[in-house]
Amino acid sequence: MSKGAAKDKPAPYADLTPDCVLDALDSVGLRGDGRMSALNSYENRVYQAYMEDGPPVVVKFYRPARWTDAQILEEHVFTTELSNREIPVVAPLVLQGDKTLAEFNGYRFAVYPRRGGRAPELEDSETLERMGRFLGRIHAVGAIEPYKVRPAIDIRSFAEEPRDWLLANNFIPGDIAPAWKAIVALAIDGVRRAFDKGGAITNIRLHGDCHAGNVLWTPDGGPHFVDFDDSRMGPAIQDFWMLISGDRASMTGQMADLLVGYEDFHEFDAREARLIEPLRTLRLIHYSAWIARRWTDPAFPAAFPWFNTQRYWQDRVLELREQVAAMDEPPLHL
Repeated sequence: MSKGAAKDKPAPYADLTPDCVLDALDSVGLRGDGRMSALNSYENRVYQAYMEDGPPVVVKFYRPARWTDAQILEEHVFTTELSNREIPVVAPLVLQGDKTLAEFNGYRFAVYPRRGGRAPELEDSETLERMGRFLGRIHAVGAIEPYKVRPAIDIRSFAEEPRDWLLANNFIPGDIAPAWKAIVALAIDGVRRAFDKGGAITNIRLHGDCHAGNVLWTPDGGPHFVDFDDSRMGPAIQDFWMLISGDRASMTGQMADLLVGYEDFHEFDAREARLIEPLRTLRLIHYSAWIARRWTDPAFPAAFPWFNTQRYWQDRVLELREQVAAMDEPPLHL
């Protein structure tokens, strides 16, 4: 197996045919019966596959050139540690050779048990309290030790580098570029002020992309947290802010419900409330560059036909102006 990520290709999954998926599973001792379905994923390719003997599994083929083997395995160690502590996350299966990451035909992949469920009802106080309880347990483990090779959520990688890449690759229309550059500069300054204000914040291992789509909820069992592919080091609030929405009063109430359960297992630093809008701002800048970097992958133009139009970049300018204003408002009172 390669020690680092492979060089990206314009169509990185062109050779990932159904036969290739089945052969990859067969290479690690899992015999599929030929039935499979693609699951919703743009960054990687994920399939549910039925087995000749045993329950269905979910197999994830990692996008070339994104993570190194060491970074993928570090995430596997974290999710396995959580699962071993009976925290409801979906961890990779141990495959032949006592490994969780395998390679076939140039594709790196992992296999997971299938879990059912639906998105949680985040408007329900009891649901939020239960979600907070499990987030507290995840973060209590995440705080034990840091990632050594996975990166952190920071201004350089989530804003400055994406900005520079978009400009260098001429994605911003010429007549919009001055306004976009100016508002991104203001946004980055606002993010930096928020992180600098009030003292140092502790970074821990996080889910990193904790939104309703990455939680499978069952009425009896509660949540299963899935897809730690974006797991990084960062402030605990990163795993909260995508679960709250609405006006200021609504978000304050939702955070209160989450924290009722969370603080049974892990202490929350209330100073992190000031980072909600800055973290949202970083994600918005990063998101545009994420789509742009994947634009030669045929799945992306099909999924995001509105991207890179004149209207798209005009809307991003307006969106970031709103974020600059939001970052100047007082943080939620928790």
